[in-house]
Amino acid sequence: MRHVGLIAGAATAALVAAGAITYAVAGDDGGGRTPSAESADAGFARDMAVHHQQAVEMSYIVRDRTKDEEVRRLAYDIAQTQANQRGMMIGWLDLWGLPKVSSEPPMTWMDMGGMASGKDGALMPGMATNSEMKKLGELSGKQAEVFYLQLMTDHHKGGIHMAEGCVARCQVGVEKRLAQGMVDAQQSEISLMADMLKERGATPRS
Repeated sequence: MRHVGLIAGAATAALVAAGAITYAVAGDDGGGRTPSAESADAGFARDMAVHHQQAVEMSYIVRDRTKDEEVRRLAYDIAQTQANQRGMMIGWLDLWGLPKVSSEPPMTWMDMGGMASGKDGALMPGMATNSEMKKLGELSGKQAEVFYLQLMTDHHKGGIHMAEGCVARCQVGVEKRLAQGMVDAQQSEISLMADMLKERGATPRS
């Protein structure tokens, strides 16, 4: 419980700072240049918004499938944090006057456009398939908890890979800092979820 409380505190801090970050991007230290539609800045914002949306969906599904307060609290924290970050990234695209969708495959901005086939809905690394999302909604209790923690661990690993790509390639300073914050927070949550899986007699899938 203590570890989840620490994560909750970090999530709250992120939410408080979100408004300032959203507006700061308009006058960021990137020299005032608006990113192009093909830039890493735009590609990361578009792709991570989609990636985050699935995490939010998974989190709300598991909250309805278990009464375990530790899992429910973690799921709520993840849902709130990632929904807020998703709103920020969509807001940046609006500020930049850029489209929220692209004709190019996901991950093209990382030169990895062919990395995820999109088979069964898994558009990017770490994303759950449509079949896995359906299964999560059918499980309950401990089984739902374990499957959610396994899916979210994979999801975070894929998200970290993308965020590290932005840290290396993005030009807008505030976006790079948000991406690094995602890396740090999700690595912490992966460690927490490993402990939670162990308590339930399970392990991450990979």
